[in-house]
Amino acid sequence: MAEAGQTVANQSRAGSAAIWMIGAIVSFSAMAVAGRTVTVELDTFELMTYRSAVSLVLVLAIGGVLGTLGQVRRNRLGLHAVRNLTHFAGQNLWFYAITLIPLAQVFALEFTSPLWVMLFAALFLGERLTLVKALAGLAGFIGILIVIRPGSAPISPGMIAAAMAAICFAATAIVTKFLTRTETITCILFHLAAMQLVFGLVVCLIDGQMTWPSLAIAPWVVLIGIAGLTAHFCITKALSLAPASIVMPMDFVRLPAIAIVGMAFYAEPLEWPVFLGAILIFAANYANILAESRAQRRPAQL
Repeated sequence: MAEAGQTVANQSRAGSAAIWMIGAIVSFSAMAVAGRTVTVELDTFELMTYRSAVSLVLVLAIGGVLGTLGQVRRNRLGLHAVRNLTHFAGQNLWFYAITLIPLAQVFALEFTSPLWVMLFAALFLGERLTLVKALAGLAGFIGILIVIRPGSAPISPGMIAAAMAAICFAATAIVTKFLTRTETITCILFHLAAMQLVFGLVVCLIDGQMTWPSLAIAPWVVLIGIAGLTAHFCITKALSLAPASIVMPMDFVRLPAIAIVGMAFYAEPLEWPVFLGAILIFAANYANILAESRAQRRPAQL
């Protein structure tokens, strides 16, 4: 009876995680569509500046309501700065990439980020690089080659930007691992929005010019700020309800979802190499997660 009750509870948590992942998929897709819309008027630096302003207002408002603003501290500003510089670079590269190449291709290359995290964790966190991880990295690299198809067509700036964005996001994840040992989510998000707002203003005002969003695109800018926060919140919530081995396959639904969005809104073709390469990248990530899950369970069984 106890095992049956535990099974029902696990299924319920997995169902709740699936609902949160739907929210994440909708948020990421909305951010991609909104990003393409606003870059008609704004460059990526201006877009990130306005997005950070919206995010900062949201963090202050939500933190004020929840009473968590007192958790914001300044004792690790250097580490926050490193994290936010890498994220700022990655997000600018991501927004740049979605204006140049099909959305499905951007998302497929973005899925390589966990593989870079695996490599960086071995280099900077002292985590052991096992045979499974090495094979997963090799499979992921082959998946990248299938997606970008070098030789069949010139490697475009959009492909390079999307691949570099994945590396920047991986570096951000590694620094975030350090920060979460002592800092709360409210503290991390506050410094994320505040610092990136400053970074954006500095870059935008170097030439003394900054474009203000028109009334036509202003709602899209607000949507980007909201979607950026809700996407990561939904993923975090899903991971708190179910293991990564369950959540990650749900996250992969982002690829066909954004491919359909790209086809419907921008007449982008559905290319089989993108899906084949993405499946290989996903399989590499998933194999690594399963290996980690087994390794974590093994000591409890002894």
